[in-house]
Amino acid sequence: MPFASQPVRRVAAAEGIRASGHWPHTIPAVRQLLTDGLDLDPGVTFLVGENGAGKSTLVEAIAVAFGLSPEGGSTGARLTTRATESPLADDLQLTRGVGAKRAGFFLRAETMHGFYTYLEHNPKTSGPPEPVFHEMSHGESFLNLISDRFVRPGFYCLDEPESALSFSSSLAVVGVLQRLADSGSQVLCATHSPVIAALPGAAIIEVGEWGMRRTTWDDLELVRNWKAYLQAPERYLRHVL
Repeated sequence: MPFASQPVRRVAAAEGIRASGHWPHTIPAVRQLLTDGLDLDPGVTFLVGENGAGKSTLVEAIAVAFGLSPEGGSTGARLTTRATESPLADDLQLTRGVGAKRAGFFLRAETMHGFYTYLEHNPKTSGPPEPVFHEMSHGESFLNLISDRFVRPGFYCLDEPESALSFSSSLAVVGVLQRLADSGSQVLCATHSPVIAALPGAAIIEVGEWGMRRTTWDDLELVRNWKAYLQAPERYLRHVL
């Protein structure tokens, strides 16, 4: 059985679930997932698309179906502030690899502030103490968290990690993702960053009004737009200034 040891081999609709006319089933990518299912690659998979295309909804639901907290953290973390997650996780069934690791982490940019507070209120009982993430800059805290927590083989879900990162820090994250893949971990990442999505060998799924389609970095609309803008920003700015 190929890729039998990866944490998540396939994501599909749970038994008895059919795509309905209610949100989030109305999102084309979600509807396609529930209709056709999605086979996940054993290494790194990027979901790329415009705001509202459904990539974060997919990452969140798959992370929760795996057993991770919708507000972020490692397996076992149960941070709860205000429930805003979609009900999609309840509609999904994950096919796991035989003997695959159950460890994982969900890095969700919009809830990291609350997760840092959760760590302060629930400190480690062994090993060195956690860094005081609240005393770091936004980007520094992300990099320290990733370096500290993304070490065990498992399933790592990231939702737009670039929101806090500079160009050089984004490159550092690419290195971490490569290290995870080399160690046998599986990564699912929603991103708007052409820097992060350029990781060699990663699978790329473009999400949009068509649903989901596998593509390459060079063929991403995101990459074409950034290249055109950097070559001649005035062509774009004249429409908004």
